[in-house]
Amino acid sequence: MERLLIIDGHSYAYRAFHAIRELHSPSGQPTNAIYGFIKMAAKLRASIVPTHWIVVWDGGLSAERVAALPGYKAQRPEMPELLKPQLDEIGDYLDASHIASFCRTGIEADDVIASIARRVEAMDWSVVIASSDKDFMQLVSQRIGLFNPHDKTETVWTDEQVRAKAGVEPAQIVDWLSLMGDSVDNIPGVPGVGPKTAADLLKQHGSVEKLMDRLDEVKSLKLRAALLEAKETVLRNRELVRLHEVACDVSPEEMAVTTPDAERLGALYLRWGFRTLLAELKEAASRERQPVLI
Repeated sequence: MERLLIIDGHSYAYRAFHAIRELHSPSGQPTNAIYGFIKMAAKLRASIVPTHWIVVWDGGLSAERVAALPGYKAQRPEMPELLKPQLDEIGDYLDASHIASFCRTGIEADDVIASIARRVEAMDWSVVIASSDKDFMQLVSQRIGLFNPHDKTETVWTDEQVRAKAGVEPAQIVDWLSLMGDSVDNIPGVPGVGPKTAADLLKQHGSVEKLMDRLDEVKSLKLRAALLEAKETVLRNRELVRLHEVACDVSPEEMAVTTPDAERLGALYLRWGFRTLLAELKEAASRERQPVLI
């Protein structure tokens, strides 16, 4: 079976940047995020063993979501200055490694990842999404799984792990997040409704629509009043949380795992001062009789 690994680019770049400190090239350029990203990508490939893979990057906030909620993700801090220049260098690494990469202005990575995952799922491929973003739990199916870097068990999440984490089915994740809100994305939920209360309400009623139609069945008067007052907020949240279909012109052939350009990678490793990676590349290239810049 074909297996596609989709890596949430910014998520892993940030993770690499904060995991490694004070790493610089011979010229003084910061390289901690570059090095960490390369090592993480290699570990993901070894663990998932994909036949295809792609790194997807954020192209900015969705205009539709910002129009619906002007404060959407507004609280997020600016990207660290030392990380910004490293993203282009990571792009050079991906290009030399023949790893597909996608970014489009005005389109959020989450929507691109969802669109690609659903498209190849329909082709009977299996998909693993590497990200810690809980929004992706809504995509989990028989063929789509999640690899959460925060999960030390390194398990590819199925509906079993989603139920254990959220207390609801993957198909209910949009409603679950809509009820409790998402502080990471600056989306307010129903006051007093946290993960457990949201899960309990959905277990009892099945969906937000059915819950709102049967509010008189909610025993707590305080909770009932809060739900009634926040009804429009919850319905709006569903459109904010639900991952949208977007155009992404990446072909299966472009995402195929292929042999990297050892000479270009060697030049990059030399420039960044990654001596261990350069030695490993030379050894691998020697076995495959590829030229490597010395």
